[in-house]
Amino acid sequence: MSKPNVRRQSRGTPWYVAEGYGGCADVQIETKELETLRGKVSNGRKFDFAKDPEQEWSSWPKSTIPCWDPSTLSFLGEVPACGEEEVVKMVGKARVAQQEWQKSSFAQRRYLLRTIQNFVLNNMETICTVACRDSGKTVIDAMVGELTVTLEKLRWTIASGEEYLLPEYRNSGLMNLHKTSRLEWVPVGVVGAIVPWNYPFHNVFNPIVAAVFSGNAIVIKVSEFSAWSSQFLSRALRACLAAAGAPLDLVQLAPGYAEAGKALVEQSDKVIFVGSVNVGRKVMEAASKAPTITPVILELGGKDPFVVCEDASVDEAMTQLVVRGAFQNMGQNCAGPERFIVYDKVYDSFCTKISALVGKLAQGVPLGPDGPFVDCGASVHPPSLENYQRLVDDAKSKGARVLCGGGKAKLEGQFFEPTVLADVTESMLIAQEETFGPILSIFRVKGTGEAADQEALRLANACAFALSSCAHSGDEQRAAKLCQGFEAGMASVNDVEGTTYLSQSLPFGGYKDSGFGRFAGPEGLRGLCHERSIVQNRASFLRPTIPPAIAYPANGQGELFCKGLNLLLYGSVSQRLQGLVALIKASMPASKKA
Repeated sequence: MSKPNVRRQSRGTPWYVAEGYGGCADVQIETKELETLRGKVSNGRKFDFAKDPEQEWSSWPKSTIPCWDPSTLSFLGEVPACGEEEVVKMVGKARVAQQEWQKSSFAQRRYLLRTIQNFVLNNMETICTVACRDSGKTVIDAMVGELTVTLEKLRWTIASGEEYLLPEYRNSGLMNLHKTSRLEWVPVGVVGAIVPWNYPFHNVFNPIVAAVFSGNAIVIKVSEFSAWSSQFLSRALRACLAAAGAPLDLVQLAPGYAEAGKALVEQSDKVIFVGSVNVGRKVMEAASKAPTITPVILELGGKDPFVVCEDASVDEAMTQLVVRGAFQNMGQNCAGPERFIVYDKVYDSFCTKISALVGKLAQGVPLGPDGPFVDCGASVHPPSLENYQRLVDDAKSKGARVLCGGGKAKLEGQFFEPTVLADVTESMLIAQEETFGPILSIFRVKGTGEAADQEALRLANACAFALSSCAHSGDEQRAAKLCQGFEAGMASVNDVEGTTYLSQSLPFGGYKDSGFGRFAGPEGLRGLCHERSIVQNRASFLRPTIPPAIAYPANGQGELFCKGLNLLLYGSVSQRLQGLVALIKASMPASKKA
């Protein structure tokens, strides 16, 4: 194999390092005070999303996006909002960059990813501070949900990505024995990603890794509710691209409102959308009306079941797992347990132990003086707090018991108490609607054994969502069997469902109202490529010829020849003999009937 043709990083740098076989570039960027400061913002300006008598958000000019810390409501400034014209220009620049990048070697691409990986490892505290200030999450939630999963995705892609993008040779079949058959993966061009606000760092880097490694450029429409962090991320990404010798317009971030997302759908070669079902439908509609139909990958959330059988150990380990699963990032997770389906025998113990631990959780300002001891942060999206209350009130009115929390916390920021609801039933809104927040709902399953398992599966699958799931039992095979019965794109046996995301070799996604298409794993890389099937002669001297019996003009033996060929190639032993005889007859001249 010839040495990849790639620019050197500097004089004296070994080519195998510069071309990505080892090493990476060291990237440093200037940071602003609020990107590193842990403590209260001193400017005194507050941003009130629902300020009376007129909402401050709705009256804000659409040329910019106001930014604030959800945990303190401290105003962080404003970010220019990308409109349709800006997005069109970004995609145009991305197309130029992609034409160069698609010629890059996998070694170059690994070098870029290693450079990003090195930047993340060297700037973990700053990245977490930025993510926490923009989203109100705790530092631990940021470390786990923003950094660890991103680093694992980088590791897997660097180590294994090339294997799944190389040409794949397939069986040529009997008619093409003299040819090779291969499948090639061709970058789609410019990927458009529309990402939500719950993980401002990971939601940006997740599609970037797959897009650039598969040879694409990418433009990301950043949510208007996580626009502030996009400034830091843009500087970091541009510095990484420059240090790795990649085109600077290969990756671009476009914070903006709905019109920016619509333009991106219409201009991109493929779109990844992560968000709500309602907006997902609008994305599909816009994609269908684009000048050339835009293919889409939709990840639309979930209502994940967490089943606890009567033989499961409801101990400290289980309790910690449940609470971490429910309240990681204040429940603002696409794949996270929302419906805890617990068998009658362990139901009371489960409710008691879970509510006892949740009652001890400290809620507060993650970047404040007590930040290291804060368990639960704020919620990003102000309207969601009203929705949480609506779901809790509906459940209470229909018989649910509130074991913990149940309303907005008595704190200045956008806080909703970590809430535990018991005796939740299918008639309640919270049994069907995605919560995407800090509410742990417990359902009771009566009985034991196979009958209880079937009822648990019925409850788990009685939902429009089908993203992820998990089951817990003292019998590993029983838990595995339950997981096989879930209507879900992912399942975890005797662990919280989020563990599937730590295996970045696996595809992430669901079906039903959870969407379609996948990211992560080989499927995620290949999903950003066109498939191109190629057949080629095994030797250059081979030339295609048409057998005389079926050549133009017809000689009267064509049907007999085709019948004989089919019998010879695909029939039983006796049929193959018949086919051979037919082929011999077909080789003889046929005379026209008078």
